[in-house]
Amino acid sequence: MNRIDNLFKSKPRNILSVYFTAGFPALGDTARILRALQSGGVDMAEIGIPFSDPMADGPVIQQSSGRALLNGMSLRLLFDQLADIRSEIRIPLVMMGYLNPIMQYGFEAFCRQCASTGVDGLIIPDLPFADYLADYRPTAERYGIRIIMLITPETSEERIRLIDRHTGGFIYMVSSPSVTGAKSSFDASAQSYFSRIAAMKLSNPCLVGFGVGNRATSRAACSHSAGVIVGSRFIHHLQSAPSIEEAVGRLLSDLEWK
Repeated sequence: MNRIDNLFKSKPRNILSVYFTAGFPALGDTARILRALQSGGVDMAEIGIPFSDPMADGPVIQQSSGRALLNGMSLRLLFDQLADIRSEIRIPLVMMGYLNPIMQYGFEAFCRQCASTGVDGLIIPDLPFADYLADYRPTAERYGIRIIMLITPETSEERIRLIDRHTGGFIYMVSSPSVTGAKSSFDASAQSYFSRIAAMKLSNPCLVGFGVGNRATSRAACSHSAGVIVGSRFIHHLQSAPSIEEAVGRLLSDLEWK
């Protein structure tokens, strides 16, 4: 069974998934960050593929992506860094990246390499759902890769149920129609949206991302979903903390996560 599926089967609530940009702060930090996240008790890690035009990301992740590219990170180098990662990392790994570099690599070659290195899922924010169904789903399924789709407060119930029927792993529930970035709290509109999605009783679990970075936002999200995805807040700590391990500790402290 896919490690993402195993995770939600064994722990259906209070999942913490943490995003970081590969190649940031330093080019060779990927494995060390994954070790620190796992040691800190994080349930799943999202590895960001740096791209020059990350349209869904806010300024913190945009800057980390630019720095990673300047450091020399590429998709081929990232796969090299992950070649032996499963000898020490047990938690599910999801790659998040934009379609352009993945298509340059070749989608089937990309999925094959994900399977070879132990990557369990893939998030491609700019992949149209219709194209996924027609052209990408068979290949991803052949290699056992879960394609994670995003929904927003504007996504219709019909489309949400379509996504739920044709994808696996989990559904990425974007908290608001904006780019990534931590918020101090979620307003009544966002919480109503979380409640509405929970009431749909979808087959796939949902994780809330975009805006989660403290106790208030993580608790509000977890009350109506299987857990949260945190990115910008962790990137901020990676940039300012004296060590990767301290950055993980600061994030868990911000969230008051146990």
